[in-house]
Amino acid sequence: MATNRDYISALLDQYEPRFRDAFMRAVDNLRDGADVAAVAEAIERNDLRGALAAMNLAPEAFAVLDQMITEAYVAGGNATVGQLPKMQNADGLRMVVRFDARNVRAEEWLRVHSSELITAILADQREAIRTALEDGMRQGLNPRTVARDIVGRFDAKTQRRMGGIIGLTGQQERFAANALAELLSGDPDQLRAYLGRARRDKRFDPIVNRAIRDEKPVGREDADRMIMRYRDRLLALRGETIARTEALASLHQSQYEALQQTVDSGAVQRDQVKRIWRSASDRKVRDTHIALDGQTTTLDGQFKSPSGAQLRFPGDPLAPAAETINCRCWVEPKIDFLKGVR
Repeated sequence: MATNRDYISALLDQYEPRFRDAFMRAVDNLRDGADVAAVAEAIERNDLRGALAAMNLAPEAFAVLDQMITEAYVAGGNATVGQLPKMQNADGLRMVVRFDARNVRAEEWLRVHSSELITAILADQREAIRTALEDGMRQGLNPRTVARDIVGRFDAKTQRRMGGIIGLTGQQERFAANALAELLSGDPDQLRAYLGRARRDKRFDPIVNRAIRDEKPVGREDADRMIMRYRDRLLALRGETIARTEALASLHQSQYEALQQTVDSGAVQRDQVKRIWRSASDRKVRDTHIALDGQTTTLDGQFKSPSGAQLRFPGDPLAPAAETINCRCWVEPKIDFLKGVR
């Protein structure tokens, strides 16, 4: 019989790639919606606000990600009630619990969480784009070049824009800007620093090694190609992080809601439900989550991390990011069979 961990793992395997794909499709939507010519014209006028407006950043671009959150949430809730033991009422009749995604509490979480996630992603976009625009204006770079650096350059093979800033966080774009400065520095120490970047495309390393040997900067055309690939890999990393974090949050939130609905139905009493934190039990697990392994709380209780953070479940969106991003732990619900449940 499949365990709680089995179905959580199976759902993560199913939904993580779909979340990742949804995020990338949203990024493509943003790129396609940007008016490159209008961005370039605004840059030429030193009109930062106009350039940002011409990017046409809007939450509607993330509709596919919003839909994926709902799908994972419903799947997690249905799987949870499907794992519950058989239950009977006081008259000995079987009680069937079904997950209701239209429950007021469920709908409110979906609405608020999706809105907050998309708002945060768009805020990151604006920060990254603003930084790139300000740098381009300050350096007097060609406006169209700056615009294409932000939106990405069209790739005839993939029929998509590649290597742009859209989709990256402000911090990631700073990584890319610093990497470009290293390549153009001609300083062996800075060039070696570039070679230490984990997300670089190593196929370009011979070019960098030659520049180190000659104590010359990497040519601008090569440097631009290398940074495009670096940005693409940073974007892939962000997609992976969002996919893992959001899939886990949606599944565990719906598990939590399904248990709440089970109590609301009268099938079990609130004090009959316990929840146990289980870590992924490997070297990638946070020290704080190793310490949480086996900790038990009530249905309405919270797990207490050694960091001081309190979490309702792994991936809890209300907890600090340091406790949730890329988490792979899970919760095992337990119902006290000695109180009439079988």
